[in-house]
Amino acid sequence: MANVLLSEAEKTYILHGIQKNMRNDGRTNRDYRPMELESEIVVHAAGSARLRLANTDILVGVKAEIDTPNPDRPNEGKVDFFIDCSANATPEFEGRGGEQLATEISNTLSKAYESQKGFDLAGLCIMAGHQCWKLYVDVLILECGGNLFDAVSLAVKGALFNTRIPRVSTAMHDGGSMDLILTDDPYDCERLDVTTAPILVTVCKIGDQCVVDPSAEEEECSVASVAVGVSCRPDGNTATKQSITTVRTSGEGSIRLETLKKCFDTATTVAASLNKALMKALNEDETRNTKGLGKREIYGFLK
Repeated sequence: MANVLLSEAEKTYILHGIQKNMRNDGRTNRDYRPMELESEIVVHAAGSARLRLANTDILVGVKAEIDTPNPDRPNEGKVDFFIDCSANATPEFEGRGGEQLATEISNTLSKAYESQKGFDLAGLCIMAGHQCWKLYVDVLILECGGNLFDAVSLAVKGALFNTRIPRVSTAMHDGGSMDLILTDDPYDCERLDVTTAPILVTVCKIGDQCVVDPSAEEEECSVASVAVGVSCRPDGNTATKQSITTVRTSGEGSIRLETLKKCFDTATTVAASLNKALMKALNEDETRNTKGLGKREIYGFLK
């Protein structure tokens, strides 16, 4: 994460504001900064998305290949995460400075997606015990403005939402052998079900308060933080059920059990509203992109 030099007066100002539920950018302790999301922007990827969360800028591309399932999970596919921290994102990433952070984000995402309560990996299985889809999710951190874990997880879910994998059929030969037939029609594809794909919500302990979506300046004031992977599953007509898929703690400070429970409650509540807003934006973006050429809304200088 980006290191920001703050004076003691600046840290005191941020701390006092958070104690009164008024952060220095006008947000309450449970508010996220404005986001911008673009999808289907990498032409040769199976799915892609770019997310901007204030000054944090994330680009995600997804590639799909046929692989062999793990012996202990023969009915499931695989998801592999690779994080690249651009040297232009922050001076700390120059050289090999971002490798440790990239590994931490990758491991946290892997644990969140491999949980039985998270992403439905069974949907990636082609032939149980023999063939499955393996998704390579490449994440490029273009700019670092705080709260990388949350931003990366949202961008990943956005990229998986518009990922399309070719339809596969099987052909039986004499002797009982089977061949996979991969369609060559670029429009004959299957979508992934990302309903339960988890998102990460980072809750920072600053003073006695729990804060979500910390800025780079607020991260410098935090003594401890908890990144919680939350999967939202529909439960009834409008309600959703939240399940925690992974937990990662960081920082030099300690967290009491009561504070940890408060962090979990905050993370699950925020994740429900965040996931609802994300899925709504993705569906609206898809509807806009599927309109006829003369009916699409045109933005920017082309207008």
